[in-house]
Amino acid sequence: MKSYIAKKDEVNREWYLIDAKDQVVGRLASKIATILRGKDKPTYTPHVDTGGFVVVINADKVKLTGKKWQEKKYFRYTGYPGGLREITAEKLLQKKPEELIKHAVKGMLPKNRLGRKLFKKLKVYKGDSHPHTAQQPKAIEV
Repeated sequence: MKSYIAKKDEVNREWYLIDAKDQVVGRLASKIATILRGKDKPTYTPHVDTGGFVVVINADKVKLTGKKWQEKKYFRYTGYPGGLREITAEKLLQKKPEELIKHAVKGMLPKNRLGRKLFKKLKVYKGDSHPHTAQQPKAIEV
């Protein structure tokens, strides 16, 4: 018996809609990463992009547990000496709520060409509306 290996042309990509309202960021991100990677399908192949597209709405209504709103920090580097900038999760939610989910999901994807390709299939929006109604995304519960 031979193992099935999915081909790039044979993959059926679907669109999924996830409502992030009152969801814990880490648990939500692990579900999104699983869908993007295609691990929820029987045709999963580690080196092929077999996953679907994910549209996340209400990114500004996510939750964090414990004291993470004040204590969790996100860092970025400007490229200049002394240019390390930090922001707390609470301020990041007010400024760019989409980045909170994107950062969590990106950390759960592979750190290679495939991971960068998978990350492009994630669409995050802070409100209820999104421009992907033509793709008819399936709403799924997390």
